[in-house]
Amino acid sequence: MRASQFLISTLKEAPADAEVASHKLMMRAGMIKKLGAGIYTYMPMGLRVIRKVEAIVREEMDRAGAVECAMPVVQPAELWQESGRFEKMGPELLRIKDRHDRDFVVQPTSEEVVTDIARQELRSYKQLPKNLYQIQTKFRDERRPRFGLMRGREFTMKDAYSFDRDQASAKKSYEAMAQAYRRIFDRFGLRYRAVAADSGAIGGDLSEEFQVIAATGEDAIVYSPESQYAANMEKAEALAPKGPRKAAAQAMQKVPTPGKSTCEQVAELLKVPLDTTVKSLVLATDRMDAQGGIVGTQVWLLLVRGDHDMNEIKVGKVPGLDVGYRFATVPEIEAHFGTRPGYLGPIALKQKVKIVADREVALMADWICGANEEGFHLTGVNWGRDLPEPDAVADLRNVVEGDPSPDGKGRLAIERGIEIGHIFYLGTKYSKAMNATFLDEDGKPKVFEMGCYGIGITRLPAAAIEQNHDERGIIWPDAIAPFTVVVCPIGMDRSAEVKTAAEKLHDELVAAGIDVMLDDRGERPGAMFADWELIGVPHRVVISDRGLKEGQVEYQHRRDAAATKTAVADIAAFLKGRLAA
Repeated sequence: MRASQFLISTLKEAPADAEVASHKLMMRAGMIKKLGAGIYTYMPMGLRVIRKVEAIVREEMDRAGAVECAMPVVQPAELWQESGRFEKMGPELLRIKDRHDRDFVVQPTSEEVVTDIARQELRSYKQLPKNLYQIQTKFRDERRPRFGLMRGREFTMKDAYSFDRDQASAKKSYEAMAQAYRRIFDRFGLRYRAVAADSGAIGGDLSEEFQVIAATGEDAIVYSPESQYAANMEKAEALAPKGPRKAAAQAMQKVPTPGKSTCEQVAELLKVPLDTTVKSLVLATDRMDAQGGIVGTQVWLLLVRGDHDMNEIKVGKVPGLDVGYRFATVPEIEAHFGTRPGYLGPIALKQKVKIVADREVALMADWICGANEEGFHLTGVNWGRDLPEPDAVADLRNVVEGDPSPDGKGRLAIERGIEIGHIFYLGTKYSKAMNATFLDEDGKPKVFEMGCYGIGITRLPAAAIEQNHDERGIIWPDAIAPFTVVVCPIGMDRSAEVKTAAEKLHDELVAAGIDVMLDDRGERPGAMFADWELIGVPHRVVISDRGLKEGQVEYQHRRDAAATKTAVADIAAFLKGRLAA
């Protein structure tokens, strides 16, 4: 490829709304152009990266036995109503009507459509297992699209769906995809972690996220440096501290804390460690009648150590809260506690509530909490003496750096990551709802066991940039660079020798199947080098009159601090060797 035939549109400055490195650099490198909020045109340079990502994904999916198809972007609402998601899914689901006033959706994912395919086409156990995948446009109407391709509204995703006759074979399909995903991300040349993830409402323990390690990542990844344990923050278990609980050493006292409504403020006022305080979180669950009306409400008090944060996913698994909870309203709080939030605690309640203590709090002695009176807290609080044991004890909190690893090996560390893939076992969630069955060996109908496997195709280049960039621009891994090699001839328009040498090298690399760009634009060296450093092509060869007179050219990897002189006659072989390595 010659630069004069291509479209290169670099910018000196990033747009004002670009916040993270990948957004800034993709805009400056002319890889994407913003059309609307969270909607981007993939320019030729960026599309080359995306196509390389797709090619690797496609090769490994095919290798794993998955079969490619393409499902519609616009889907009839009837299928989504059948699964229950048309009503349940929030405003992220873009709902539209056609000219006949019929409801449709713009797909954010395709479980309904693929389940409809399976119930029509897969009629016998002899046709199983089967895995269908697509690489297709998706749309999610994000409330606040940001960070360029990291959280856009329109994006490309690879989504695959496996169909099996029973749980044992579904697990085999899941493991096949887990291995395929590791091969895919290994080929991209990125530092990543596969972490145990929560399956949410889908249920089951088979769920993994693939996270690219990056300081700007939105997700917290928890791992043990001394073992293979890794999980996302939602899933990571906070082990119960070793007991028994210490004996009470203080008398309970009510102390004035005027204007101090947070654990941090109270600890500072009383000059005590923050981990001696307990924060009160008030939730509510509603009982509904057949018409959807509220017929009763249960108020819950969750107790978490003052220096810890509540984990909403874990809370949603506590028996009684697993039916769906909400945060209590101020009137509900005042009715049960007799005061406004900021001074709440489990003692001297106006009405009974269900008390759930975090594992850590359940073993605390002489702790501090609100006195249920504005401007006051209680110190020296102890279970059994000052209040009954909690109604339940559960893991309610996010883990913190230094917590013991759940596998018993070492202490936990935390780093940031960007989710680029997620695999999980669906079970019969969609097959049951949509009556998708096959005839089993005994001749009886049975619902499919399903799995779901996604990769963010257009998010992945952004994640790669977050992990691989410097002050000059992008540093692409070879596998997904828009061009692997750029040949930069200096004075090509003025020197026949430079032109001949540059074109000869370009043609030889093309013949060897190497993705090479020849910059024949006649740009000044500084401007030319700045463009390719910004764009991030990993291998650069500079050809000049002076170098040719010495029989040499200059090679420089994008990460190298300085160029290496190489004999003209050896440069093609040298490059082939570097790329093969």
